[in-house]
Amino acid sequence: MVSTNQHGVHSPFVFRYVTQCLYAKNKMHKNRSINVLLKTIAYFGFEKVSIKNKTQVKKLVQQTFPEIQFDGYPCDLLFVDKLASGTFQQLLSEGKLHNDSIILVDSIHRTAEDLEQWNHLIALPEITVSIDMFHCGLLSIRREQVKEHFRIRI
Repeated sequence: MVSTNQHGVHSPFVFRYVTQCLYAKNKMHKNRSINVLLKTIAYFGFEKVSIKNKTQVKKLVQQTFPEIQFDGYPCDLLFVDKLASGTFQQLLSEGKLHNDSIILVDSIHRTAEDLEQWNHLIALPEITVSIDMFHCGLLSIRREQVKEHFRIRI
């Protein structure tokens, strides 16, 4: 499914996320990917977050949400620069992700290789919802949901 805004979204889960989180007026950071990260944590009320290789981002999240537990597993949200499908499968098999875990991948359109990696991830059967926001991408593991892919302009 290709949708550039909330009007083409038929999934209630994605529609609420887009309208109540992504399109909410509050801007939490000037960097779009970090803004999405912070708004997503606030929207879902996540408790366990894992941020890989981004010390400054981790500090910012800690300042904004002092109650967040970092690197507790299974995690509610994983924020990464890159994620190979093999690494995702390993995280899943080790129990580091749960049914409602969300993965935010930064800069999915940075290089052709990053975009190819993104396309491999969204094709995995375990990923039921994917949202391409150009600056970053969201992957969701929701076994109760039909597999759908969205492109949303933020």
